[in-house]
Amino acid sequence: MTNIQREFLENRNKNKDVWRIFRVVSDFTDAFEDLDDVGLAVSIFGSARVDENDFYYKKTVELAKKLSLEGYAIITGGGPGIMEAANRGASEAKGVSVGLNIELPHEQKMNPYVSIPLDFKYFFTRKVTFMKYAVSFVVMPGGFGTMDELFESLVLKQTNKIGEFPVVLFGKEFWTPLIDFMLNLKKLDYISESDLKLFKLTDDIDEAVAYIKSETGKI
Repeated sequence: MTNIQREFLENRNKNKDVWRIFRVVSDFTDAFEDLDDVGLAVSIFGSARVDENDFYYKKTVELAKKLSLEGYAIITGGGPGIMEAANRGASEAKGVSVGLNIELPHEQKMNPYVSIPLDFKYFFTRKVTFMKYAVSFVVMPGGFGTMDELFESLVLKQTNKIGEFPVVLFGKEFWTPLIDFMLNLKKLDYISESDLKLFKLTDDIDEAVAYIKSETGKI
């Protein structure tokens, strides 16, 4: 038996899976209780590593504010950077500002603009909550976590596991290289032509808001 196998068995015995189930249920129970009345909501994703002087931070504040004034709740990961900007825009518009925080080895604190805070132990329960309570995603420039959330939403749309669910990629300069990569996937027949229409690319806040409203039946 290798050291890795021995460590796996020791950890499995110490942490019974049944207790994990209870922690998973706890994540979902808290979310369902606190968000069932949140109404139509837009989840906004993006880098946690930008500050208030960043171009996309400022754009996110403006976008979240306009969405809030249109009656959408704003949901983020509750942390700093783009998440803070989105919650800040919602707060300044006196809208509903939700933060779905995640327990991490390096502590992530809830930003001060969240009015409905929730803490999650598991990434997957948090991602289910993002999808369950949002009618649209806006994806600003970001890193691995942002890409994870983007591609999960696209796969759910691609496989018809979710209905009409507008996904907005904001920032043409940032997203164009990724779309070029998608075009190569299409060239290789790894995705279909229709898959390239699963999202809206824009640099315009009003265009993003109008698209979300039209796709979610508010126009």
